[in-house]
Parts: sequence; structure tokens; C-alpha cells
Amino acid sequence: MFLSSRLNRHVEFRLGVREMWPQAPGIAAWGLMTGVAMVKSGMGLFESLLMTLLVFAGSSQLAAIPLIVAGAPAWVILATGFCVNLRFVVFSLHLRPHLMHLPLVQRLVHGYLTADISYVLFTKRFHQPGRTAQEQQAQEAYLAGNCMVNWASWVGASLLGVGLANFIPTAWGLGFAGILCLVGILCSLASTRLRWVSAAVAGVTAVSAYALPLKLNIVVAIGVAVLLCLVLEKPQPPKLHARESV
Repeated sequence: MFLSSRLNRHVEFRLGVREMWPQAPGIAAWGLMTGVAMVKSGMGLFESLLMTLLVFAGSSQLAAIPLIVAGAPAWVILATGFCVNLRFVVFSLHLRPHLMHLPLVQRLVHGYLTADISYVLFTKRFHQPGRTAQEQQAQEAYLAGNCMVNWASWVGASLLGVGLANFIPTAWGLGFAGILCLVGILCSLASTRLRWVSAAVAGVTAVSAYALPLKLNIVVAIGVAVLLCLVLEKPQPPKLHARESV
């Protein structure tokens, strides 16, 4: 689908890539964490690689991993994944009018590759299904470019996590996966210069105050970062009401 010249040469394909690109670091961090979690939980290398390439659903992967390791029945694992991913039923119903003109195979590929962020970006840009062939092609091209970045970021980082997990000391356990999870949140939310500064200051403060008891270094780091943001953030001028501005 992505190799079709009619799509990857379309201007909307490039736009889809460009709009998904800022989300790629956060997606990659989550994928890296999931790859590490699969191996650290006891899954074999082959099973971890197979799940990475076939499942492509981080939430259901993380929900299924402990069940697989515990030897739960297959129907329990499948039912868990189904319940976790029920939101995609809503997504597919919403996207159905946009994609029903495509052959079944292409619709299935789009359904497999469309994730939460790609769905949000697509529906934000296209409120109505395309009425002409040109509009339909533009929507398909945008979704293809969007999903390509999403899939490559997730799968590439997840494969990297599977490979790097063998070099992480066993004593770190799944706690290291939790750290990577927080890194994923940081990469997703740090979208402005002020947020990057606050994150850096909080990190330096937490390390400097590590000797404090009861994990108080985290509380101190949060307080310092919040105070710094209050000082650096420029106050917005009050907006005048319509009656006051007359």
C-alpha cells in the first residue's frame, strides 16, 4: 500500500508523514518499553519478535504478556486483548465511510495499521468522506503517510527493545520498563521549549536530592520545576469582554 506511487507521491502523503513525525519519539519510547517488557517478563526471543511484528497493539501486548507467562488459556488471552482494543471498533465505524470505496484487502491493511494517534490526526483533518475520486485518494494518501511513520516508529523501537533487553541486568527487572514508560510520556508531552526546560530542571533536581529519605527528591524536583515554570511563563494579558471593548 505504502509503495504505491499514486499514494507516496501525493502531497497529502507527505503531509501525513510531517504531521505524525512530532509524535514519533513518544511512540518509539512506548515501543522500546514494550519490547523490553516482553523479554524481561520471560517470553522467548522468537515469541517476542513474532508478537512485535504481528500484534501491533501496545496496550493489548502489555495486557497479554503476564497472561502468556502465567500460562493462561488462549481464550482468556484473546478475550483480554479484545476488551482492551474495543475502542478500535468505534474507530473503524467512524472511518468506514472514508474507506469503503477501497478493495477489501486495502481496507484490512488500513484497519491493521491505523492506531490511536493516526485516527485522531486523520479525523481532525478530514471531517467528511471524500466525494470525488481525487478527494478519496487524498484521504487515503494522508492516512498511508500517517500510518507509515506510526508503524515504523513503533515496530522499529520495539525490535530494538527486544534486542537491548538481553543487555539490561536482570536485577533491574520490569522496573526499568516502567522508567521507559515514563520516558515515553515525557517525549509525548514535551512539545514546547518551556516543557523541555522544566523536565531538565526536574531531572537534575531529583538526582541532586537523591539522598533525601522517603523519595522526597521527587517531590522537591516537582516543586522546583513548577516554581521555575511560574517564573518563566509569560502572563497573558486579560481579554476584554465585548461590552468593555466598545
